[in-house]
Amino acid sequence: MKLTISSTDLLKALSDVSKAIPSKSPLPILENFLFSLKDGILEITASDSELTLRTRIQADASEDGAIAVPARHMTDLLKELPDQPVRLSTVSDSSFECAWASGNSVLPFFPADDYPEIKTTGDDALHVEFPAETLVEGIQGTVYATADDEIRPAMNGIFFDIEPESTTLVASDSHKLICYATKDVKASEKASFILHKKPASVLRSIIGKDIENVSVDFDGSSAQFQFGNTTMICRLVVGKYPKYRDVIPQNNSNILKIDRQLLLNTVKRVAVCANKASNHIKFTLNPGQLEVSAQDLGFALAAYEKVACDYAGDALTIGFKSTFLTEILANMGCNTVVIKFADARRAALILPSEEEAATEKVCGILMPIMIQ
Repeated sequence: MKLTISSTDLLKALSDVSKAIPSKSPLPILENFLFSLKDGILEITASDSELTLRTRIQADASEDGAIAVPARHMTDLLKELPDQPVRLSTVSDSSFECAWASGNSVLPFFPADDYPEIKTTGDDALHVEFPAETLVEGIQGTVYATADDEIRPAMNGIFFDIEPESTTLVASDSHKLICYATKDVKASEKASFILHKKPASVLRSIIGKDIENVSVDFDGSSAQFQFGNTTMICRLVVGKYPKYRDVIPQNNSNILKIDRQLLLNTVKRVAVCANKASNHIKFTLNPGQLEVSAQDLGFALAAYEKVACDYAGDALTIGFKSTFLTEILANMGCNTVVIKFADARRAALILPSEEEAATEKVCGILMPIMIQ
């Protein structure tokens, strides 16, 4: 294999796929990048067997070939080079040379045949197109609500509920449930899959702002995301996602309408004095007024703050875990939120105000906690 390529372009390509390189692996070959050069296109693959990232870049090639190169050494070397052409060429059956204007380095490589075959989606895979901005926004708005549940692995990912007229991304850890609904993604038939939180976070981080659309193909076990020169292939979470629509409150009649940022800042301030183990805060609601309070009896700490608001309903006292509430509020983009309560024991529904419902796609459900 022989090629000449920009050191900056090569480093960027390696950085794009390096998130799939495992820190430790029972298969040492996976600690390498797979370089495949053909017809002037260098294809770079990284994988941990569950998640695979692949990208393609143009190169000035004089001899095609494929080798597996040490990921850490190759990346560290390129980071130290200024932008200039580098020449990669095999010099023996087990080593290759990386040469630049004033020097060179000889590194080992492994046979490409030792690299495991990457399984992709089958012939029965379904296809859907996502606007890139919508996909990034949907993952950003839901991934924080996924669980770490060994017993119910389906809860550790984002559920993509795809219907002919709309698509909903759902995440829940049993304490909170977040839905991101969009009409930008439609399909010819109803379908769904569960994307684990790790590949979801990686996908969100590698979709550039210059990408317009992401092509998604998925079957019962794998999904493939394609955009620009990059492909991500990952295993899906196998399991049945709970019927999330059944837990969305329909008749919560006590309605609080308040500025989202004001409420978020108030909760953050008061939560400083909450018990560090429980993070419990209390809402005391009366017409026209919300009082947020917290205390930690063990350290003689207490705080409360009164906020003017638009509240229609019965006098109500309800408790929440402050960290859950701040996460939901911080990940909503609307100016005004509406929180609908039934009573102190049932879940609260958090929505954008009616005026912003058309542009804000996230809503949340938060379980209360018992207060003394």
